[in-house]
Amino acid sequence: MDYIEMLKEWMTDNPSLANLLKYFAWIVLILFLIFSLRRFLKKNLPENSIRYKSQKGVEVIGYLFLLLITVSYFTGSIKDFGLAIGLLTAGITITLQELVLSIAGSFYIFFVRVYKPGDRIEINGIKGDVIDIDSVYTTMMEIGEWVSSDNYSGRIVKLSNAFVFKGAVYNYSQDFPFLWDEITVPIRYGSDMELAKNIMTEVATEQLSAYVDASINQWKQIVDKYYIEDANVQPTVALSMTDNWMAFNLRYIVDHKKRRITKHLLSERIEKRIRETKGIIEIASSTIEIVRIPPIENKTP
Repeated sequence: MDYIEMLKEWMTDNPSLANLLKYFAWIVLILFLIFSLRRFLKKNLPENSIRYKSQKGVEVIGYLFLLLITVSYFTGSIKDFGLAIGLLTAGITITLQELVLSIAGSFYIFFVRVYKPGDRIEINGIKGDVIDIDSVYTTMMEIGEWVSSDNYSGRIVKLSNAFVFKGAVYNYSQDFPFLWDEITVPIRYGSDMELAKNIMTEVATEQLSAYVDASINQWKQIVDKYYIEDANVQPTVALSMTDNWMAFNLRYIVDHKKRRITKHLLSERIEKRIRETKGIIEIASSTIEIVRIPPIENKTP
């Protein structure tokens, strides 16, 4: 009891230090609650997306409480909150512009739903899958660079959220998680062109029927939501003549994460079907084959 009385007397005699201790006690308590709630949600929520959003929600609410307590302490009254926020924002904006833009970008990403974890995006020339979004950075698993097609490079990239205000954001999976892709096959002149066209169309229809069916409903939603014309999601083949061969261009729709494997399967099946025609259809190439070299006679006087 003596210690309690001494503490009360000390707080009465030193009101400024007492208020400072109370302020730090509140800060420690809120940080402890944020950490504890995040840990509890991480262990007890089964679904990844719900677990992630819940943890981020706890973090944002906790930081708002910290800001509220800090402003009320330094201003002396919660009524001055608006004035304090204005002065604080003006000062921070001048000295920490990039940080302010990053934090504003995080709110913009969250509320406008520019992208979310799991989306495949390209921003500031960097392409990858979003694996985390915090108050300052977007973390991506990089795609491309020194590896071909849509394969992971193995690098994890942290990108400032401020970039959502500085350029275009390409989202491969939001609203319409499909892409149009193409394969061009050169066919020799003199081949059965109609048969070649039928083979490519049949192979594409067989391999891509699931994507086509799923994309039809998705595209209807896009047409209803945005000012955009209806599009053909069925595989199509277009022909064009060149100096050396007929170019058959197969255009088709595919899941945004399965471009590489789909192109491989289509190319493999089309090549096999063309081989089975026994020369009725022949794939062209620009390879030069020297069949015979004439003898060279050395005629010396």
